[in-house]
Amino acid sequence: MTVSLRGIRFAYSDEGSGPIVLNAHGLCGSRASERRANLTDYSVVTSAGRRLISYDARGHGESEGTGEPADYSWKSQGEDMIELARHFSPAAPVSAIGCSMGTGALLHAVTTDPERFDRLVLTASPTAWEARAAQGDVYRQLADYAQQKGVEALAKVLAKAPVPPIFAEVEGFPPTPDVTAELLPAVLLGAGLSDLPPQDVIARITQPTLILAWAGDPGHPVSLSETLAAAIPGSTLHVSETRADLRTWGQRAADFLK
Repeated sequence: MTVSLRGIRFAYSDEGSGPIVLNAHGLCGSRASERRANLTDYSVVTSAGRRLISYDARGHGESEGTGEPADYSWKSQGEDMIELARHFSPAAPVSAIGCSMGTGALLHAVTTDPERFDRLVLTASPTAWEARAAQGDVYRQLADYAQQKGVEALAKVLAKAPVPPIFAEVEGFPPTPDVTAELLPAVLLGAGLSDLPPQDVIARITQPTLILAWAGDPGHPVSLSETLAAAIPGSTLHVSETRADLRTWGQRAADFLK
């Protein structure tokens, strides 16, 4: 299924019925890559009486994209999320689940248009603020390599990077980017342009918030999730140390969204 918003055709999956939950994946991922990785399963959210809309971010998976890096910033993707919320639930706020890049997009969306959202699940929070400049340099280097060598060559480079212990036995990790060779440099440069909203802005979030982190990954430091938990009033933080515990995230999200 597809829907055209903000000049982009977004591909999405639609499961269950009831109030809307948007599900936003991470950088260079997609609905299909999440299914293949089989790290978490949010389909159980439908058992909580929710309608789960999982979508491919612009330029990812089966969604259309542009060649403009700024279009892939978390701020821009937050605007995409707001429009998706308006489309699928024009009269009522939605809940949302974000992972990494999706968490960045969700935090921009909820701080831009808070009335559109009622509950938040923030997973694998990415680097931010003072640590973001160094991460941005990494993405710029990867974008340059992708532009010169292509997606498959970049995937081989990424496969040689240290794997967090929690993913050590995950087959095919890290996955090949689910972004076309044409768009991959712009997608990576957009990630390099991105940062979370300032902490004082995040501290204004009033929606009930569940924060889920995995341990041992410098790209998604537990310390950042702890900072978010301290900043967002009444939020709940859970940290997974093992892959088995990571598999509980779907049910944790479902229980939280009931």
